Amino acid sequence: MRDQTVSRNYAETLFELARRNDAMVEYGDGLDTVARLLDENPRFRMFLETPRIEDGDRKALVRKVFGESIPTHVLNFVLVTIEKRRQRLLRTISRQYQALLDDHLGRQHVEVTLAREADEATQAMIAERLTVALGKKAIPHIRVKPEIIGGLIVRTADTIFDGSVRRRLDGMRRQLLRAELPTGALGDT
Repeated sequence: MRDQTVSRNYAETLFELARRNDAMVEYGDGLDTVARLLDENPRFRMFLETPRIEDGDRKALVRKVFGESIPTHVLNFVLVTIEKRRQRLLRTISRQYQALLDDHLGRQHVEVTLAREADEATQAMIAERLTVALGKKAIPHIRVKPEIIGGLIVRTADTIFDGSVRRRLDGMRRQLLRAELPTGALGDT
Protein backbone atom coordinates (compact mmCIF):
# COMPACT_ATOMS: atom_id res chain seq x y z
CA MET A 1 0.00 0.00 0.00
CA ARG A 2 2.86 2.34 0.79
CA ASP A 3 4.32 1.89 -2.71
CA GLN A 4 0.95 2.84 -4.22
CA THR A 5 0.87 6.02 -2.14
CA VAL A 6 4.46 6.92 -3.01
CA SER A 7 3.81 6.20 -6.70
CA ARG A 8 0.69 8.34 -6.63
CA ASN A 9 2.63 11.24 -5.05
CA TYR A 10 5.37 11.01 -7.68
CA ALA A 11 2.77 10.82 -10.47
CA GLU A 12 0.91 13.85 -9.11
CA THR A 13 4.16 15.82 -8.90
CA LEU A 14 5.08 15.07 -12.51
CA PHE A 15 1.51 15.74 -13.62
CA GLU A 16 1.55 19.18 -11.98
CA LEU A 17 4.87 19.97 -13.67
CA ALA A 18 3.41 18.82 -17.00
CA ARG A 19 0.31 20.93 -16.47
CA ARG A 20 2.43 24.02 -15.80
CA ASN A 21 4.38 23.35 -19.00
CA ASP A 22 1.22 22.55 -20.99
CA ALA A 23 2.71 19.19 -21.95
CA MET A 24 0.61 16.65 -20.08
CA VAL A 25 0.30 14.21 -22.99
CA GLU A 26 3.98 14.54 -23.98
CA TYR A 27 5.16 13.90 -20.42
CA GLY A 28 2.84 10.91 -20.16
CA ASP A 29 4.17 9.53 -23.44
CA GLY A 30 7.75 10.01 -22.23
CA LEU A 31 7.12 8.26 -18.94
CA ASP A 32 5.24 5.49 -20.77
CA THR A 33 8.27 4.98 -23.04
CA VAL A 34 10.43 4.31 -19.98
CA ALA A 35 7.80 2.03 -18.39
CA ARG A 36 7.35 0.03 -21.61
CA LEU A 37 11.09 -0.57 -21.88
CA LEU A 38 11.13 -1.77 -18.27
CA ASP A 39 8.27 -4.18 -19.09
CA GLU A 40 9.73 -5.42 -22.36
CA ASN A 41 13.40 -5.68 -21.43
CA PRO A 42 14.13 -7.66 -18.24
CA ARG A 43 17.87 -6.94 -18.54
CA PHE A 44 17.26 -3.19 -18.55
CA ARG A 45 14.88 -3.52 -15.60
CA MET A 46 17.43 -5.59 -13.67
CA PHE A 47 20.18 -3.07 -14.46
CA LEU A 48 18.04 -0.19 -13.25
CA GLU A 49 16.74 -1.93 -10.12
CA THR A 50 19.80 -3.88 -8.88
CA PRO A 51 21.30 -2.16 -5.83
CA ARG A 52 24.85 -3.35 -6.65
CA ILE A 53 25.07 -0.98 -9.60
CA GLU A 54 26.18 2.58 -8.89
CA ASP A 55 23.61 5.35 -9.36
CA GLY A 56 26.05 7.20 -11.62
CA ASP A 57 26.19 4.23 -14.01
CA ARG A 58 22.41 3.95 -14.04
CA LYS A 59 21.97 7.65 -14.70
CA ALA A 60 24.53 7.59 -17.51
CA LEU A 61 22.69 4.74 -19.23
CA VAL A 62 19.29 6.41 -18.78
CA ARG A 63 20.66 9.64 -20.30
CA LYS A 64 22.15 7.67 -23.20
CA VAL A 65 18.98 5.64 -23.88
CA PHE A 66 16.35 8.35 -23.35
CA GLY A 67 18.23 11.66 -23.62
CA GLU A 68 16.87 12.66 -27.03
CA SER A 69 13.60 10.72 -27.05
CA ILE A 70 11.72 12.02 -23.99
CA PRO A 71 11.10 15.53 -22.63
CA THR A 72 13.94 16.90 -20.47
CA HIS A 73 11.74 17.23 -17.40
CA VAL A 74 10.71 13.58 -17.69
CA LEU A 75 14.34 12.53 -18.07
CA ASN A 76 15.22 14.54 -14.95
CA PHE A 77 12.25 12.99 -13.16
CA VAL A 78 13.53 9.48 -13.94
CA LEU A 79 16.99 10.50 -12.71
CA VAL A 80 15.46 11.75 -9.44
CA THR A 81 13.70 8.42 -8.95
CA ILE A 82 17.11 6.76 -9.25
CA GLU A 83 18.60 9.17 -6.68
CA LYS A 84 15.73 8.49 -4.29
CA ARG A 85 15.92 4.72 -4.93
CA ARG A 86 12.38 4.68 -6.33
CA GLN A 87 13.19 3.48 -9.86
CA ARG A 88 11.43 0.15 -9.22
CA LEU A 89 8.20 2.18 -8.98
CA LEU A 90 8.50 3.75 -12.44
CA ARG A 91 5.97 1.40 -14.05
CA THR A 92 3.44 2.04 -11.28
CA ILE A 93 4.12 5.77 -11.42
CA SER A 94 3.46 5.67 -15.16
CA ARG A 95 0.11 3.90 -14.65
CA GLN A 96 -0.85 6.42 -11.96
CA TYR A 97 0.14 9.29 -14.26
CA GLN A 98 -1.96 7.86 -17.11
CA ALA A 99 -4.94 7.58 -14.73
CA LEU A 100 -4.53 11.26 -13.79
CA LEU A 101 -4.26 12.19 -17.48
CA ASP A 102 -7.33 10.14 -18.40
CA ASP A 103 -9.31 11.78 -15.63
CA HIS A 104 -8.15 15.25 -16.69
CA LEU A 105 -9.02 14.59 -20.34
CA GLY A 106 -12.37 12.97 -19.50
CA ARG A 107 -11.39 9.51 -20.74
CA GLN A 108 -12.35 6.15 -19.33
CA HIS A 109 -10.85 2.78 -20.22
CA VAL A 110 -13.47 0.08 -20.64
CA GLU A 111 -12.96 -3.65 -21.03
CA VAL A 112 -15.36 -5.06 -23.62
CA THR A 113 -15.75 -8.80 -24.08
CA LEU A 114 -17.31 -10.11 -27.31
CA ALA A 115 -17.99 -13.63 -28.57
CA ARG A 116 -16.07 -13.00 -31.81
CA GLU A 117 -13.77 -10.46 -33.42
CA ALA A 118 -15.39 -7.15 -34.32
CA ASP A 119 -14.64 -5.16 -37.44
CA GLU A 120 -13.52 -1.52 -37.21
CA ALA A 121 -17.02 -0.15 -37.78
CA THR A 122 -18.43 -2.24 -34.93
CA GLN A 123 -15.57 -1.22 -32.64
CA ALA A 124 -16.20 2.45 -33.47
CA MET A 125 -19.93 2.02 -32.79
CA ILE A 126 -19.19 0.36 -29.43
CA ALA A 127 -16.82 3.21 -28.49
CA GLU A 128 -19.39 5.82 -29.52
CA ARG A 129 -22.25 4.24 -27.55
CA LEU A 130 -20.08 3.72 -24.47
CA THR A 131 -18.97 7.36 -24.65
CA VAL A 132 -22.61 8.47 -24.63
CA ALA A 133 -23.54 6.06 -21.82
CA LEU A 134 -20.59 6.95 -19.59
CA GLY A 135 -20.51 10.67 -20.27
CA LYS A 136 -16.76 10.37 -20.87
CA LYS A 137 -14.66 9.47 -23.90
CA ALA A 138 -14.64 5.68 -23.77
CA ILE A 139 -11.47 3.86 -24.75
CA PRO A 140 -12.59 0.26 -25.29
CA HIS A 141 -10.15 -2.62 -24.85
CA ILE A 142 -11.79 -5.45 -26.75
CA ARG A 143 -11.14 -9.10 -26.02
CA VAL A 144 -12.78 -12.18 -27.47
CA LYS A 145 -14.29 -15.02 -25.42
CA PRO A 146 -16.42 -17.36 -27.56
CA GLU A 147 -17.97 -18.94 -24.45
CA ILE A 148 -20.23 -15.91 -23.94
CA ILE A 149 -22.00 -17.10 -27.13
CA GLY A 150 -23.12 -13.61 -28.20
CA GLY A 151 -23.83 -10.11 -26.94
CA LEU A 152 -21.18 -8.32 -24.92
CA ILE A 153 -19.85 -7.75 -21.42
CA VAL A 154 -18.68 -4.26 -20.46
CA ARG A 155 -16.46 -3.73 -17.44
CA THR A 156 -15.63 -0.24 -16.21
CA ALA A 157 -13.69 0.69 -13.09
CA ASP A 158 -16.10 -0.92 -10.63
CA THR A 159 -19.16 -1.87 -12.67
CA ILE A 160 -19.97 -4.81 -14.93
CA PHE A 161 -22.76 -4.74 -17.51
CA ASP A 162 -23.39 -8.30 -18.67
CA GLY A 163 -25.43 -8.40 -21.87
CA SER A 164 -24.11 -11.79 -22.95
CA VAL A 165 -26.31 -14.50 -24.40
CA ARG A 166 -24.79 -16.94 -21.91
CA ARG A 167 -26.07 -14.85 -18.95
CA ARG A 168 -29.52 -14.60 -20.54
CA LEU A 169 -29.64 -18.37 -21.12
CA ASP A 170 -28.53 -19.02 -17.54
CA GLY A 171 -31.28 -16.68 -16.31
CA MET A 172 -33.91 -18.46 -18.39
CA ARG A 173 -32.67 -21.83 -17.13
CA ARG A 174 -32.98 -20.70 -13.49
CA GLN A 175 -36.48 -19.38 -14.21
CA LEU A 176 -37.56 -22.66 -15.76
CA LEU A 177 -36.17 -24.65 -12.84
CA ARG A 178 -38.12 -22.49 -10.36
CA ALA A 179 -41.36 -22.62 -12.34
CA GLU A 180 -44.17 -24.75 -11.00
CA LEU A 181 -46.10 -26.74 -13.53
CA PRO A 182 -49.89 -26.81 -13.09
CA THR A 183 -51.27 -30.19 -12.09
CA GLY A 184 -52.58 -32.16 -15.00
CA ALA A 185 -50.22 -30.41 -17.37
CA LEU A 186 -48.44 -33.64 -18.18
CA GLY A 187 -51.53 -35.51 -19.33
CA ASP A 188 -52.82 -36.81 -15.98
CA THR A 189 -56.37 -37.10 -17.32
